Amino acid sequence: MPDTLPQPTTVRPAIHPATRIGHVHLKVANLDRALAFWRDVIGLEVQQTYGDQAVFLSAGGYHHHIALNTWESKDGAWPPPGTTGLFHVALLYPDRRALAQALQRLLDAGWPLEGASDHGVSEALYLRDPDGNGVELYRDREEADWPRDASGRLAMVTKRLDLNALLAEAA
Repeated sequence: MPDTLPQPTTVRPAIHPATRIGHVHLKVANLDRALAFWRDVIGLEVQQTYGDQAVFLSAGGYHHHIALNTWESKDGAWPPPGTTGLFHVALLYPDRRALAQALQRLLDAGWPLEGASDHGVSEALYLRDPDGNGVELYRDREEADWPRDASGRLAMVTKRLDLNALLAEAA
């Protein structure tokens, strides 16, 4: 692939606003280990397996939100620091209680967090799966509650998320 691509000569409209990201395929080294995380710790449901090479998981019966495969990565190592690739995959929870329950699942499994932030527009938990893929578990605030600057533009922040207050909503 060339280092540079021709630049468009006309400005095109933005992608359709109803477009959504439907699913993510993750290359994993060990399918059983990855499945134990995504199914047992995160709580996704297996929809289909593809022999011993891939498994398709989702929330709510969708064909798949996350697919795990070993097609190019069986017994592979984590990507080294300083290389390109996926920063994280983000799972959007419907509300604060559901995010609190996700945090409780992580604690019950003894799964470590790498961070937890309040971004003004959302609250997020950050961790890694067994293959080093970044995972963000988050919930959005209502758009009317998003922080804005004096001219009305979005003004996201990164503040410490109070995990104890979040956990209090898990019940």
